[in-house]
Amino acid sequence: MGVQTIIKTKAKPFLKWTGGKTQLLPTIDTFLPEAFQKENEITYIEPFVGGGAMIFFMLQKYPNIKRAVINDINPHLIKTYTVIRDNPILLIDYLGELQTTFRAIGEYEAQKEFYLDIRSRFNQHSLSNIEEAAYMIFLNRTCFNGLYRENSKGKFNVPFGRYSNPTICDDTLILADSALLQKVEILNGDFSETESFINGYTFFYFDPPYRPLNSTSSFNSYVKEDFGDNEQIRLKDFYTYLSLHGCHVMLSNSDGKSHNENDMFFDNLYSDFIIERVYTKRRINADASKRGLLSELFIPTAREKIRFCRTLKEA
Repeated sequence: MGVQTIIKTKAKPFLKWTGGKTQLLPTIDTFLPEAFQKENEITYIEPFVGGGAMIFFMLQKYPNIKRAVINDINPHLIKTYTVIRDNPILLIDYLGELQTTFRAIGEYEAQKEFYLDIRSRFNQHSLSNIEEAAYMIFLNRTCFNGLYRENSKGKFNVPFGRYSNPTICDDTLILADSALLQKVEILNGDFSETESFINGYTFFYFDPPYRPLNSTSSFNSYVKEDFGDNEQIRLKDFYTYLSLHGCHVMLSNSDGKSHNENDMFFDNLYSDFIIERVYTKRRINADASKRGLLSELFIPTAREKIRFCRTLKEA
């Protein structure tokens, strides 16, 4: 597998991920501040990296990003990013073996049993980094709807899916992603810890666990820790702090008003900032009737777009 193969393959998310931004990337790009294309030394920080659509897009389009930092609270996800960056060949070898074994089984019930065995091993937390990353990708490619979900004990609990011939080992994609991640610092912790990486012209993109549109939604169950309204408020405070201290910031979240016109949670919370509504089709949902066109919120507060914040008015 040579450099030429890597160049021909575009880096993109190696996992399916609920709320991924791939289809919204052109829209997000229009929200970037004008200065973004003019600055020579940009620090780009993504405190909730998730599936990584934004980081792969930004690094390929904007070579003026000289330093990039990604973070997520999910340790399995972050370990997978780290292995892809540092040990892609070993990961490819392990995934290749899983793919060969899975396809050779053939029969659905036997494949399901194999899947459940891998899921059980994954949840034991006594794995090498390579094994953990390989199992993460295997489960994502073979589970129901490509979901990632944990129960209250932190155990991955998504059932087996139905795929005739899933690609478990995409070696060219892993190599392309690995090449791009060489310039990225990878963190596993709370979103607020990314503040220490501010350096010069710094741009933050926040794509947190979305606030559920109703009681049955599961936007934020990809880790055992709940990301409820108190966390959304804490994030808003951090967002405001960064805005007022010279950083350029952008945030996305669910649009409660698209489901309930009386849901003013985010409209009130971010009333000091510009709120944009964009439309996207949600594809990963257990209920097919909910895989429709929904609006999402984008709050593109590049420094020159900030409305007068109450904090400034009170100063």
